[in-house]
Amino acid sequence: MNWTPSALDLLERAMDEGARIQMRRRGTEITMVPSRLRHDYGGEILIGHHLGTGDRVEVPLDEVDDFVVLD
Repeated sequence: MNWTPSALDLLERAMDEGARIQMRRRGTEITMVPSRLRHDYGGEILIGHHLGTGDRVEVPLDEVDDFVVLD
């Protein structure tokens, strides 16, 4: 996915509001509540909680194929 400034703004707004997002990573869909971004080894990692299990999820942004903010 090409992380444009508007896509990053949308993701950051979802983090601020505690909104759910659905993303596709390597062909698998994940529904999560994002909490923060962190830098690690030259890339950014999205950290959040899986909506179904509550487990912590860490996803490198460069592995995200697409995402959408859910209502």
